[in-house]
Amino acid sequence: MDTKLKSDIAELTVAKELLSRKCNVLTPIGDRLAYDLAIDVEGKLIRLQIKAAWYNKSKKMYLVDNRRTRTNRREMKRKKYTSCDFDFAIIAILELNIFYIMPVDIFTSYASSIALVEDKKRQRAPRSVEYREMWSLLK
Repeated sequence: MDTKLKSDIAELTVAKELLSRKCNVLTPIGDRLAYDLAIDVEGKLIRLQIKAAWYNKSKKMYLVDNRRTRTNRREMKRKKYTSCDFDFAIIAILELNIFYIMPVDIFTSYASSIALVEDKKRQRAPRSVEYREMWSLLK
């Protein structure tokens, strides 16, 4: 599955999850904005960047890139997001139906990728674990 298809599936999966949690979901037209979805919480729009994590077998963890990726026919360009681009990032581990909800300042504080460990045998959990299923942050 290519990354564009995986991101489309992640966006729809997150939208479904938000709708099941009785959120009012808005979808922008096109993909030129720095956010993928928005929700209306009591008249205030909250902009959401949706990311799909992938499993790294050698590291035994899920990873997600926290940079914006633009591609054309010849090259792929990556650029850091800023705190003005969106309000929260929602990272989906599609295979496990698990979501991480991070404020933009936390999401952008990582160097280039975020580790998500779902292995209970690991001695120390990464700092990302505190954002696992933190839907309450969106209220």
